[in-house]
Amino acid sequence: MSITDAETGGTAGTPGAPGAAAGTPPAVLTPRRRLVLVLLLAAQFMLAVDFSILNVALPVIGEGLGFSLAHLQWIGTAFALCAAGFTLLFGRVADLFGRRRLFLGGLAVLGVASLVGGLAQNSEVLIAARVFQGLATAAVTPAGLSLLTTSFPEGPLREKALGLNGALMSAGFTTGAVLGGLLTDLLSWRWAFFINVPVALTVLLVVPTVINESRPDERPKLDVPGAVSVTLGLLAIVFGLTQAGEHGWESSSALLPLAAGVVLLLVFYAVERKVAAPLVPLGVLGKRSVAWGNLAGLIAFLTETSLVFLLTLYLQEVLGFSALAAGLSFGVLGFGTVVGGSVAPKVIGKIGSKNTLIAGGLLQTVFTAALLGLGDERGWMWLLLVATFAGGVGNMLVIVGFMVTATSGLADHEQGLATGLATMTQQIGITMGTPLMSAIATAAMTGTGASAILGGLKVAIAVNAAIVLLGALTSAGFLRGAASRAR
Repeated sequence: MSITDAETGGTAGTPGAPGAAAGTPPAVLTPRRRLVLVLLLAAQFMLAVDFSILNVALPVIGEGLGFSLAHLQWIGTAFALCAAGFTLLFGRVADLFGRRRLFLGGLAVLGVASLVGGLAQNSEVLIAARVFQGLATAAVTPAGLSLLTTSFPEGPLREKALGLNGALMSAGFTTGAVLGGLLTDLLSWRWAFFINVPVALTVLLVVPTVINESRPDERPKLDVPGAVSVTLGLLAIVFGLTQAGEHGWESSSALLPLAAGVVLLLVFYAVERKVAAPLVPLGVLGKRSVAWGNLAGLIAFLTETSLVFLLTLYLQEVLGFSALAAGLSFGVLGFGTVVGGSVAPKVIGKIGSKNTLIAGGLLQTVFTAALLGLGDERGWMWLLLVATFAGGVGNMLVIVGFMVTATSGLADHEQGLATGLATMTQQIGITMGTPLMSAIATAAMTGTGASAILGGLKVAIAVNAAIVLLGALTSAGFLRGAASRAR
């Protein structure tokens, strides 16, 4: 049962729904829906912050807990492996056994893991805490998104909710980098963990009073072979991507797990064709809105997060900014994503989600390409700030358009699956982007000086812009009639 049922005595679009004619989704946020939105957005924002909050603090953590330089990357890898690898499984579990139950359980694990991580006195405990943080993220993110999509019916309310969710999640990545630097400098890196505890506790206490459980009347069977094969396959691919970023794309430590991941995903596909109750019904994957919408989302997350990495190198290695100053420079990008998330529902309402994907992709392409004009003097900061703001607006139009497209036209009992796929797309894009762009930039550098670094970064930026353009073109070519109707 969703919040819609609890408030109206029926589903959205049926007689009896206050403030809406029969067949028309409500367009006004009630106080209770507003509280639901705040709680779910707070949880999603916290999860987004977790992706980047430790990046600036890694050297300090390594010194304090005795991490070797070679093992330092496991603080991020342990989190990313679990966050991406288990997302699809937990998204389906949310549909089958209860979205609110999984959401609250994941938040409880996240709070405890964050407390343990903040108190850790050795590297083993810290890595274990990051593993459980990743598992909690894999549970809470799709469960929270499916609660969001089932609490707000298709139409203006859902588009507004997804717009705010996308804006806050994207802003969360930027906020995490800035907040991590501030907490580490002013207090301790441990507060990058502790800050989750009060947020998780507050949401845990309030959510049961305003959001009802939603689960099927009969306890369904879980597709165990499908769950095992897809989870192991995703773990192998994410591990391979992280190894590629560390050792290069030609290394066996990257190629072997990537190959194993592909094989396991092919096994998963074969299982889903045969099993009676598949983890991912192939009919859902066959929907254009789901397949091509998720491709657009993958490209959006891959390109923008990796662009931040490239520009971080530009600010520090070419212009000589400190890590904290570089992080603060991305505040303009964060503001652009908030603006994009705020206007995206209105844009979708006027031109439809397909055209929003195209328009956002073209806007992001233009201003990513504009960064090719950057020079090796600080006077070029104006171009970086303007381009990242406008590109952030375009990127967020794509992200919100992707979320609306990929979750539309599906029944409530499939929303956990849809949001699990969307969350998996997001996290694989984030994981894949940085090693891909790092490898391109490194290969294109012809020396070690600032000019050589800038040359390599520009090659990677050009590839980044080309990938964004490809995403816009695929949306234009393959989303014909799929979730594209303007309201």
